[in-house]
Formats: sequence, structure tokens, C-alpha cells
Amino acid sequence: MESMLQKAIALGLSESEYRLIVERIGREPTDTELAMFSVEWSEHCGYLRSRKHLRTLPKAGKYHSMSGSDAGGIEIENGLWVIFKMESHNHPSQIEPKQGAATGIGGIVRDILATGARPIALIDSLRFGDPSSAKARYIFSGVVDGIQWYGNCIGVPTVAGEVYFNDCYRTNCIVGVMCIGIVKQEHMMSSAAKGVGNAVIYVGNPTGRDGIGGCSILASHELREELSMRPTVQLGDPFTEKCLIEACLEAYRSGAVVAVKDMGAAGLTCTTSEMSAAGGVGMRIDLSMVPKREKGMDAWEVMMSESQERMLLIVERGREDEVLSIFRKWGLNAVVIGEVTMDGMVTVYDGEQLCAKVKADDLAEPPEYDLPMEQPKYLEAVRSFDITSIAEPENLNDVAKLLLTSPNIASKRWIYEQYDHTVQTNTVVAPGDADAAVLRIKPEMGIFMVADSEESQPSRKGIAVTADCNSLYCYLDPYLGAQIAVAEAARNLVCVGAEPAGVTDCLCFGNPDRPDRFWQFVNAVRGIADACSFFELPVVSGNVSFYNESEEAVIHPTPLIGMVGVIEDVNKHVTMSFKNEGDVIILLGLCKDELGGSEYLRFVYGIEAGKPPQLDLSLERSVHRTTLEAIRNGLVMSAHDCSEGGLFICIAECCMAGNIGAHITLSRKCIAEGHARMDSLLFGESQSRIVISVPCGLVNHALELAEKHGCPATVIGAVGGECLTIEWRDGDVVRGLINLPVEEMRILYEGAIPALIEAGIAE
Repeated sequence: MESMLQKAIALGLSESEYRLIVERIGREPTDTELAMFSVEWSEHCGYLRSRKHLRTLPKAGKYHSMSGSDAGGIEIENGLWVIFKMESHNHPSQIEPKQGAATGIGGIVRDILATGARPIALIDSLRFGDPSSAKARYIFSGVVDGIQWYGNCIGVPTVAGEVYFNDCYRTNCIVGVMCIGIVKQEHMMSSAAKGVGNAVIYVGNPTGRDGIGGCSILASHELREELSMRPTVQLGDPFTEKCLIEACLEAYRSGAVVAVKDMGAAGLTCTTSEMSAAGGVGMRIDLSMVPKREKGMDAWEVMMSESQERMLLIVERGREDEVLSIFRKWGLNAVVIGEVTMDGMVTVYDGEQLCAKVKADDLAEPPEYDLPMEQPKYLEAVRSFDITSIAEPENLNDVAKLLLTSPNIASKRWIYEQYDHTVQTNTVVAPGDADAAVLRIKPEMGIFMVADSEESQPSRKGIAVTADCNSLYCYLDPYLGAQIAVAEAARNLVCVGAEPAGVTDCLCFGNPDRPDRFWQFVNAVRGIADACSFFELPVVSGNVSFYNESEEAVIHPTPLIGMVGVIEDVNKHVTMSFKNEGDVIILLGLCKDELGGSEYLRFVYGIEAGKPPQLDLSLERSVHRTTLEAIRNGLVMSAHDCSEGGLFICIAECCMAGNIGAHITLSRKCIAEGHARMDSLLFGESQSRIVISVPCGLVNHALELAEKHGCPATVIGAVGGECLTIEWRDGDVVRGLINLPVEEMRILYEGAIPALIEAGIAE
């Protein structure tokens, strides 16, 4: 008993969990059974500490939605579903950046594929340490390389993303990857095994020792350089993945496949136990039939392996050869390794030797914990920060130029130009051109990339996708910061003309066994739940990543929000660039005297403190409704939301995108109340603000729409010239604040990240 207990603890189980396993199965587990429980009951797979709180997230919204074991989605028109999910691959990417990020892409694509959907787009949401650090630059460059290598090779475009740098991520980078797929209702697949006697078929790459316990173990403990029994990072093979995508979709179309699941974290253990439990059946498999890359693998190694590009299929008895031939045509391994049983047991043989026999429900239903929590001690100090302790800068022009070079604000062109965003020819708006990616929905997108029905009709429908989270806001107020992440994602979709429709989340936090970290998690989930409920947005899928800390650093709470919106007419999308000389610039929403948590304070003064900007959900909704109706009515030439860097950065980006200047006059009309500091007016990050431009003759129509929806709207300037000039007018008093040539801004904005990379190469 003691030796098995020691093995259990070495595998990450607690003593109480081990004793619960013994109680459930009525005996000591075998080595293979213990390994299976260790991965299936890991935090990454079992959500022991988070399940209770995840249940509070809304599952219904304005669009018909569904949640599944691998991914969820929304029905955008009768019988046509958009499937999407975001997951993390943080710890593997910290250890081996390229392969960690690449296999993160591979895994999330297979999650979408397992629902029956064709993957059509990728988004990444990334966090790294201070880029002045050589190690941070190494991890950053490696992760980007892994994403572009894998995504480009499999032919799924990376169409959008976000990148932030902060020293809190120096020992734990965040690699959140989101995939979007399209499927027709009749082609949807289930992960629930059914049909006693049906074949269990293993397809894809052979099994190796790479990744044994990788995600499940790495993502369930703090990361330390000397971590004993460190699992190896999985190795990716994008060319096999491309074949796997096509072979799976062809096999689904045959009608012979009853159920399917990706062998991701926990590998064969996850698929056999969760598919059996979901279908109320059992499964008997023989590991001697599993294709292996290495000789002499023990049964427990085969069951724990997280080798990539593998799927498990349940196929109708008698139709095995039909399915096997499809995969072999694509040059893939495809082997019958077992059958569905009626006893509810996962029974594992290795040839003649019985290695494991446990109830599927026992594996798939780990214990649930309700951990203690307390408010972090740092909050009182950081929230009490007094902005008046910082003198207002005399030269706002110099501050504006400096802010353009912040890696959190500067152009991410160096990153997204490495990604192929045009493959599959669905991308309507290129990365960097708007607040969200826009994708057309072609009539043939159900399963194959060729029309599969003579009845298919051209459609103007499209979708928009984005990912957002300001983790500094969440550090200062997890509840409010998480709400802002939802609101900003929705705002970004609205800015391209899409109605926000559904959410996936990727919740990245520190060690939940520490009460202050768990308090951050619970309050962030509460914020997401409340904001999504208000906007009628279902949370259809997601991921929790705990233990993102080390003895050196703990990450800021980082609840990444992926969101999908629907555009009824994709031709009516809008981008951020100012278009025409003389177009009038209108601010929707109001400026407030808010600098807490701003990139201005962080980058210019090195201060991460203050209260984050407040959020009025009703005002946010009014801004959304005004913008959407104005775009649909053809009034809007450009739209861009105010976020990091505030009003100045918002307008500067519109100028740079359109290669044209603007003259802005700010006054008390655009301020919520009181007298704003000029640095707050320019660089404060007040929420619920969108800057639009409209033709001169349509200004009154736009203002009438704003009034109809109860949205504050102020004419603040006009497009034109070669410079961005911003002035403050108070009665007859006029004060110049900013005067910068567009080309000078572009050089600073576009050159910041390449300069960091080149500095690293020079070292």
C-alpha cells in the first residue's frame, strides 16, 4: 500500500485521492490503473478545483448554442453551425517554445475536427515576459515560429490575435490558441461511444514516449526549473495533421463513424474513459495493437502518452474495412484496437495480459473541491494609488511618441506577417486592418471544400472573431477586469459590423491551492458570467490553466476571452482606417478621468496600480447598438474602439491605417464629468468608447441614431492632412496637445517590435 501511495504522489495525486481510488475500485490499483487515474484526475483534465464555478457560466444566449466535450458552437443560420474553442499550452511552451506552441495549435484543431467541423481559422492570444530580457525574446520568437510553422503547414489561416508583455510572465508564458470551424447540422459528430460490439479504431501517428503526462502533469503543478520527473514536451507533425483532417472528414461523410474524440491530454486514457462514460458503455482495448514509435513501451506509458496527431473512432460493426481504407488512402495508421462493451468498464489488455479494468465513470468523474479563498493583500495598496502624485507632463507630444513604441501597443506586423491568413480564401479583412478578423461563410463549408449540393446558394453571411483580455485590469480587480475583457471583445466585433454571438474562454491563473489566487479565479469567473448574461452570450467551450507560477513570479490573472460575432452581409464590414478627406470623426461614449491600470502609467512610469476603468454595461450596450445600426445603414466609413493607450492611440491607429491625418478638437462635451487631466483625456482607457468616421452629409443621421439608443456622441474632428493634431478647447481658450506627422508615428509604431528582435540578434 505504501509503495503504491508513493507512486501516486509522484504522479501528482494526493494521499486522499489515492485512498478514494482504492475505495472506488475496492483494491489497490495496478500501475497502469494508477497512471490512468493520475492523468484523468489531474487538474488539466478533471477540473477538480474549477468545475463548481464553471457551472455558473451561461450556456444560452441570443443564438441557438451547444456545448460539447471537445468544443461548442452557435447556429448562425438554420442547420449551419460555427464551432469554436480556445485552449492553453502554457507550460510546454515555456519549456520548448516552438514545439509547445505548435502542438497547442494541433490540439485545438483536432478538438474542432472531433465535432465534425472543418477548421477554417486560428487566433492566438499570447503573453510573455519583459521583451528586454533575452529569455523572453527567445520564448516569444519560438512561440511565434511554432504557430506559423504548424498553422501554415496544415492550411488553416491564423487571422487574428493579441500579444502582451509583462514581467509577471517571465517564468510562465501564456499561449492561448483558438480554432473556429464550420459544420452542417447533419454532419455533426458526437464523442459518446455507443453500440455494443462496435469497433474501437485508433488513427493517426504512432504512439511514443513524447509527452507522457505532458499537459496533464505540467499544467497541474507549479513550474520549477528543477521539477523532478519532468514530462517531455509533445512533438508536432503538421503534415500528418493535414492528412488526418481530410481523412476524418471523409470518414465522417461515410456515415460509419459513430463517435470520435481527439487523443489530447491524457491520450488513450482520456478517449477511452470519457467516450465510454459519455455513452454509458464500456470499452475493451488491446495495447499490443496500438502502433508504436518506440520498442518496449509499458502499458502505463501507452495509456499516458500524449503523442500528437491521433484520434479514437467508434465505428459501426461490419464497416471497419470501409473506414480503415479511407485512412490508409491518406497514408495514416488505422487499426482496430478494441470494441465497445456493455459493462461500463474500461478494460485494457496488452496482448494476453490484463493491465487495467476500472469503471469509466470512476475515471471520468474525479472528486470536486471547494477551496478556501481570501482577497490578496496587495490589493489595498495598489488600489489606493493617488494619480495626483504624478505631475501632468508638460510635453504631451513626447509622451505620445513614447507610447507608440510600447510593445503592448506597437504594431504586431512582425508577428502576423509570418502567418498565412489567406489560405482557404475566406479572410475578408487582413490582420492589422480592423479590430476583429472577418471571414466569409461559403455555401460549401459543411465538410468538403467543394460544393456538395446543387442546392447550395451564395450567401453574404460572415463571421467575425477576436480574442481579448487586459490582465493588468484583472490584477487590480479580477471581477471588473474579466467583465471588461468580455465587453472589449464584443466592442471589437461591433467595430467591424458583427453582432456578438458566443464566447469561449481560456482561464489562466496561478496556484489555486493558495487562497488569494483562488479568490482571483472565482471573481474573474463571476465577472465573465455576469457580463455574458447581460449581453446574452453563451459560453460554449473553454479551458482552465492553473499553476502558472513559479518561486520567482506569478502571472497576473489572465482570463482570455475568445468571441465570435455574426455579420448578415459580409460586404458591409468596416475597418479602422480613416478613408476620405473631410469625413467627420465622432466619439461614441464619454471620456472619464481614469488612469488606473493604463498602459500610460505602466510603460511611461513603471506603475501598475490604481483602480481600473469602470464599466457601465448599459452604456456599453448603447454604444454597441448605435455602432451596429450605423454600420448596417451604411453611415460608417471607419470604426475603432478605444483600449490600451486611450483616445490618442485609437485615433493614431486610424490615421496610420488610412495613411491620412486628422484634426481633433476635444472639449467638455466629450467628458463624463468634471475637468480631466490632459494626460487622462489622451491616454486614459475609459471603457465603452468607439471612434467612428462618417461622410459629412451623414453626420446628423449618425447623431440621431446615437440619441435613439441613449448613446453619448460628440463630433470631435475631421479627417485630412498629413498630421494628427489634437487640441483642447475650453470656451475661447485653445491649447495644443499633440501635433505629429502620420509618417513619424508610423515609423515609431511599426519599428518597435522589430527593433527588440534585432537587438536580441545583435546580442
